[in-house]
Amino acid sequence: MIIKNNTKKLLATLSFLLIFPYVQKQWFNLYLFNINDISFYSILYYLSGLICPLLVCLNSFKNYTYFNFNKNKIYSNNAIKGRALLFLVAINLIFLSYNITYYIYINLDLLFNLFIEGINLPKPDIFQWSFIVFSFSILLIFRKSRLLLKKLILVNFILISFYLWHIQIVDFNIDDQFHIYKNIGLTDLNLINLFILVAIEISYFTWSFLSYKTNLSDWIVRNPQKSDIFPILNMSIFYFFVVIYYSILT
Repeated sequence: MIIKNNTKKLLATLSFLLIFPYVQKQWFNLYLFNINDISFYSILYYLSGLICPLLVCLNSFKNYTYFNFNKNKIYSNNAIKGRALLFLVAINLIFLSYNITYYIYINLDLLFNLFIEGINLPKPDIFQWSFIVFSFSILLIFRKSRLLLKKLILVNFILISFYLWHIQIVDFNIDDQFHIYKNIGLTDLNLINLFILVAIEISYFTWSFLSYKTNLSDWIVRNPQKSDIFPILNMSIFYFFVVIYYSILT
C-alpha cells in the first residue's frame, strides 16, 4: 500500500512538471501586457519561478535524505572492506564535500554580482578551499550535521533558482564575471544548477550507503543489492522530468 501511494504521488508530481511550464508561459504572455506596471500577473509570474524549485526541495528532503538499506548479516565474500573501502570512503567524501563547497560559492558569487554592488567576492585560495572541504567532510561523518548540510544544499538550490529566474525576467546579461557561466561549458544556467544538485544527491546517497548505521565503525560494508539501488532509479526518473520541465520552459 505504501509503495502504491508513493507511486501515485510520483506520477502526480511528474504530470505537474510536464503541464506547469505551459501554464507559466500563459502567465508570461499576460505579464507582457503590463510589463511596465506591477500587476497581479506580474507578481504571479515572478513567484511561479519558485514553485518548481520548492517542489524539488520538498521531494528531495522527503525521499532522498533518510535512506534505509538492508542490514543482513555480512559475510567476507559479499562485502567491501580494507583498502577498497578506504578508497571509496575517501573519494566519495572528498567529492561530496568539494561539490557542496563549490555550490555554496556559486550561490555567493551570484548574490554579490547581482545584488551587492561594489563588493567582489574573492575566490578562495587552495589552502582556504581545502580547509572548507575538510570541514564539510568532518560534518558529513555525523548524522545531525549531515542532515543540516542537506538542508543547506536545498536552500542553496532554491536561492540560485530564484537568482536565475530573476535574471531571466529582467533580461540581465550574464557574462564572464559570473563563476557559474565562466567555468562551466553549458549555456542553460538552470540545467547547470540542476546538474550540480543531482551530482550532490547521488554522492549523498552513496555516502549514506557507506556510512549506514555501524558500517564505518565496523569497517565493513555489504555489497549493494538490487533493493538498495531503487532510490537511484526513483531519483533518475524524477530529475529527468525536472530537466524536461526546464527544457519546455526555456
